[in-house]
Amino acid sequence: MHAKKIMFWLVALLFIIPSAALAANVPGVTDTEIVIGISNPLSGPAALWGFTGLGAKAYADYINDQGGINGRKLKIIIKDDGYNPARAMANFQEMKGQVFAVCALLGTAICNATKDFFPENKIPVVGVYGDARIYANMPKDKVHYYFMTYPDYEDESMYITEYAVQKVGLKKLALFYQNDDYGKMAKLGIEAEVAKLGGGVKMVDAVSYEATDRALSTQAIKLKESGAEGVIIYSQPAAGALIIKEMAKIGYTPKTFVTFTLADPFMYALTGPPWEGTYVCFPGSSGVPGSDAGADKVVAILKKYNKDVEGKEFVSLFGAMSMIHLVQGLRNAGKDLTVESLIKGMEQIKNWVPEGTGSAVTYGPNQHHGNNASRMGLAKGGKHVPIADFTLFKPRF
Repeated sequence: MHAKKIMFWLVALLFIIPSAALAANVPGVTDTEIVIGISNPLSGPAALWGFTGLGAKAYADYINDQGGINGRKLKIIIKDDGYNPARAMANFQEMKGQVFAVCALLGTAICNATKDFFPENKIPVVGVYGDARIYANMPKDKVHYYFMTYPDYEDESMYITEYAVQKVGLKKLALFYQNDDYGKMAKLGIEAEVAKLGGGVKMVDAVSYEATDRALSTQAIKLKESGAEGVIIYSQPAAGALIIKEMAKIGYTPKTFVTFTLADPFMYALTGPPWEGTYVCFPGSSGVPGSDAGADKVVAILKKYNKDVEGKEFVSLFGAMSMIHLVQGLRNAGKDLTVESLIKGMEQIKNWVPEGTGSAVTYGPNQHHGNNASRMGLAKGGKHVPIADFTLFKPRF
């Protein structure tokens, strides 16, 4: 009888322990805050992409001013990785045990380097900016910790190729790409689409560069010598701007098409007049400031909390969208916050258009790639303007 009484009180105690005490055993969660980690290139060749993290933090600051989430404020830790996988891994090792989740994980090489780290340490990642195939090829128990609304590079490059041929009327295409999985996935997509299209369509050359390269005149000459009517570009912003300027310098002005990672109009400032007329692909995971009312609403919030967003609206919004997803997952998770309650909270999101911008997002126990979509745009009069509706592709995991 005595043992039964003890068991009764032990069970009863579980129901009266406050959520704060339960949260004490969850890294990065207290009764007053949730700690979120971000590692981004705040310096180096891809520093402009670092505004994804700054946009995410600005939106978190806004949420805190609204009272936080279920009684807790968001504390954001941002570290600079310089677009270097070793530095990113060092940053996350330092964050281990301090952060509850990671947001806005950027760079295919960095995603590859850290793919096992987060599952092994039970750290959820919301907002992955890298090759979706990394996670598509991982076992389900590891993919369990990742949530992504990033276009698949192969799907997007096939879409760009089809558009260049069928809508713009080009036959000879070339690729300028970063010599890593980011660029190589685009190459696979273009090759596959060219083979599918047939009818004399050719990929006449694929010219690579290294992320650390600062001179691209040789690559520009190779592209010109290829005779390509259209050049598809998969690079970081500085290299994309430089290759277009180098091509213009030698009198080579093909139609240019760029991946969505170069979709911020700051490319006008980097490139100058040769940027006008560039075909710009947009992702389904975000909207286009200046064209989408929902996007403009979020950008106005970001500018209030970080004035440096001015002139980098698209990439800042792109980062903020991941924080918006994380916030929704945290709300769904409720006050008794654990890693598993967040994951279940994310998996409750269905046919959701966050802040009315982008295409609909759906997560679930068997779908953590919540959105895989593209639409074409055009650089026109100093702005980037959508010129097509979203094309939806099958989620990859």
